[in-house]
Amino acid sequence: MGERLAIGIDIGGTGTKHALVDLETGALVTERMKQPTPQPATPEALSEIVADAVRLYADRDVAAVGVGFPAVVSRGCALTAVNIAPEWRYMDVEDTFAKAIDRPVAVLNDGDAAGLAEVRYGAGAGVKGKVVVVTLGTGVGTSLFLDGRLVPNMELGRLFVRGKPAGERAANSVRKRKRLSWSAWARDVELFVRELDIACWPELIIMGGGVSKDAHAWLPYITCRPSITPARFRNDAGIVGAALFAAER
Repeated sequence: MGERLAIGIDIGGTGTKHALVDLETGALVTERMKQPTPQPATPEALSEIVADAVRLYADRDVAAVGVGFPAVVSRGCALTAVNIAPEWRYMDVEDTFAKAIDRPVAVLNDGDAAGLAEVRYGAGAGVKGKVVVVTLGTGVGTSLFLDGRLVPNMELGRLFVRGKPAGERAANSVRKRKRLSWSAWARDVELFVRELDIACWPELIIMGGGVSKDAHAWLPYITCRPSITPARFRNDAGIVGAALFAAER
């Protein structure tokens, strides 16, 4: 029996990534492709990005196409538009992308996509109770799971750290922009983790995003009540989770 494959596309505020995903293991079976997210990220521009990505896999037998999208997404529609063009707000994202590629597309919040990969295949696999997956990148994305089931669109990155939303304190982009040491940046990440604990009392917090590859440099500075661990899929998580979500839809 051959591999069962799906296309995963992860649209972020600054970059868009995609690959083919093996649905049995969560492994990427093609090289991860990345390009800048168009600015402004209009429906026309992002539809072209999605169509170009899908065309690359035209010769493969693909079960589904999934997209992680940087917005609150409910029943395929975007309810917010922060790092994308304002025209997306209240637009049917699934229908827009489906028309661009002439096949169904499943869309979910990009943070939820990353979390789904970790809970199904990665650091949160088999964990009972509440799990929070945090993506530290351009902003702070989060996803919440109860006994492995996604509670969608939990915007926990809006919790405050020293008077500002966590994305303005604990995001990896902030560390880079301010040229903070790992230990200085980790102090704000720890404050965010403490707010997460108060808000939802998770059994496990998984720290993801590209910065998770350097977890040895900053995670030891963080102490908290719940267990905390780096993500397994790192920057691939959004791709893997989007593909899985689409296949299960």
